[in-house]
Amino acid sequence: MFSASSATASSSSATAGTRRGSGAARLAVGVLASALVMAGALAGAGGAVADEAPQHQGGATAALDGLKTFDTAVLRTDGKDQQLPAGLFEMTVDGGGKLKTYCIDIHNPTQDQAKYLETPWNQTSLGANKNAGRIRWILEHSYPQTDDLQALAKEAGTGPLTERTAAAGTQVAIWRYSDDADVRASDAQAEKLADWLEKSATDTAEPKASLALDPGAVSGRSGERIGPVTVRTNAGQVSVTPPADSASGVKITDKKGKAVTTAANGSQLFFDVPADAADGSASLTVQATTSVPVGRAFAGATKSQTQILAGSSESTVSATATATWAGKGAIPAVTAKKNCAKGGVDVTASNKGDAPFTFDLAGAQHTVQPGKSETVTVPVAEDQAYDVTVTGPGGFTRTFKGVLDCKTTGTDTGGLDVQTADQPVTTTATAGGSTAGAEGNLAETGSSNATPIIAGIAIALVVIGGGAVFFLRRRKDQSTGE
Repeated sequence: MFSASSATASSSSATAGTRRGSGAARLAVGVLASALVMAGALAGAGGAVADEAPQHQGGATAALDGLKTFDTAVLRTDGKDQQLPAGLFEMTVDGGGKLKTYCIDIHNPTQDQAKYLETPWNQTSLGANKNAGRIRWILEHSYPQTDDLQALAKEAGTGPLTERTAAAGTQVAIWRYSDDADVRASDAQAEKLADWLEKSATDTAEPKASLALDPGAVSGRSGERIGPVTVRTNAGQVSVTPPADSASGVKITDKKGKAVTTAANGSQLFFDVPADAADGSASLTVQATTSVPVGRAFAGATKSQTQILAGSSESTVSATATATWAGKGAIPAVTAKKNCAKGGVDVTASNKGDAPFTFDLAGAQHTVQPGKSETVTVPVAEDQAYDVTVTGPGGFTRTFKGVLDCKTTGTDTGGLDVQTADQPVTTTATAGGSTAGAEGNLAETGSSNATPIIAGIAIALVVIGGGAVFFLRRRKDQSTGE
């Protein structure tokens, strides 16, 4: 749901931007390409062409359309009451499909048409939340998963529910677990639903990704089948497109060397590289249409409040893995993912070559011996954009971008203006445009149509014990997306 903010959208954007540092770098979204894109020849043994790799482990990518089905709630912070909307958001999936989500980040703002990525729990605030499983239970047992509102009202003992009050009650119950918020629904029946959901919820496991490839990067010698890359999906079948550069001779095969154009959950894919292939790199993308599992987290590609999935149409999902090969020398594979437990980004480099791979990462040099791998955690401040580049010999470059958003602010408003119950409610547009009816007179707390503009700065962080200084570069974000 929308975060606590001042009564006007402009002051909300300015205050939240100052407090949270919500400017973010644009993340490359080439993962949705539905082809195998072949890279150019490498400058030297073990090298690779320049690449910008997003921290998306696969699944759905979507744009926020705004708050669509909601009623009101009252958030109490610092002894003051603030009225705010509570209910369901909608998102449009890249490639086709619609998602319905609830907020799990009450004190953070949304950004207009923000890009969202399906994300594992441990790369969001849910990773450290002992009640994350209860939130999934609430999603599975309330609206819109239970769309028979009469039956839901009877089970919860609430009295009549509408779509709006059911959505509000569900969101309020989620906030109590996601943000430990002191919040209540304005409608009496919605409040009864929230209480029942909160008391009834039991721990439920995190749902698996709609589609992912494991690992996201592999390497090996030319003349070999490089892999395996394992498909993880809830779809019955995924498509695998042959190489775009057929002249390269690189094929995607199973472990027996048979070329494949489709795969299923558990399938192992290999890059079959000819012995005479020039040192190079290629990307494999698989795609499917499926319903994204309820309870999957969606993190903003730019700084925008984290969401959790409540419902999905048949939607387009995809995942990408890369392969690097060479005839001799170092042959690296590099991946990165957010590490919320350590407050940074884990960059992992492996080396399948016959010579050491030495690379520079954020001001420090590291060497991976043949047949080994090394993970380096680059510290990133909470809510900050990061832009981390790995460089190695022969022109090898990999760049990883994103925003580290691992925490909620809980009951600490952090300087945000809190709209009390006796203050006038300001009319603003929702994240996806204006909302009709009674909802149209309700301020969208924490939302902003103003594009955040943050001056580029350098953040120097000293790694404990190593003394290495990491330089993380922030960029101006002049439009939404990643």
